[in-house]
Amino acid sequence: MSDVDRRAAVRDAYSAAARDPHGEHPFTIGRALALGVGYPAQMLDRVPDAAVAAFAGVAAVSVHAELRPSDRVLDLGCGAGLDALTAAARLRQRGEVVGIDFSADMLRCAQRARGADDAGRLVLCCASAEALPLQDGSVDVALVNGVFNLNPARHAIFDELARVVRPGGRVYAAELILQVPLPPSEMTAASWFA
Repeated sequence: MSDVDRRAAVRDAYSAAARDPHGEHPFTIGRALALGVGYPAQMLDRVPDAAVAAFAGVAAVSVHAELRPSDRVLDLGCGAGLDALTAAARLRQRGEVVGIDFSADMLRCAQRARGADDAGRLVLCCASAEALPLQDGSVDVALVNGVFNLNPARHAIFDELARVVRPGGRVYAAELILQVPLPPSEMTAASWFA
């Protein structure tokens, strides 16, 4: 499968999850997943359902990241907005969160959740991880929750993170990692390992 085809398959699958979070998908999403990777139930109860129902991350990155109230935070691959909303709440309206995702459908979920919640300074943007619409050194903290295995342009993503995160800034990332290669019979777009 070509990189272009893989990218389209990933976008289609995530967009379908955003449009119908209770449908059948090639990966787990939603509240049970969020609880399983470490988001506290009490916190999920305070987040609008649009952000929780379509959650598709791999860890509770925004819960464990060190955030200062005045930070500018990038949520790269923000999806339905769970990490972006969590970070915005932790900043107590003093900092700013920029959520970026390549799925317009996921961003619509995040926008609905943002609209239902007092998210403070939360900006949502549709863009690719390898071409961020941010100025050099403009981010204090980047949150990356399960993006690298979905995108074969990993080197470009790392270059972009190095460009936009200020010197001394922090990157908190979580990813699924295979311990052994998948057999060729299991290598499909739905395997999520580019």
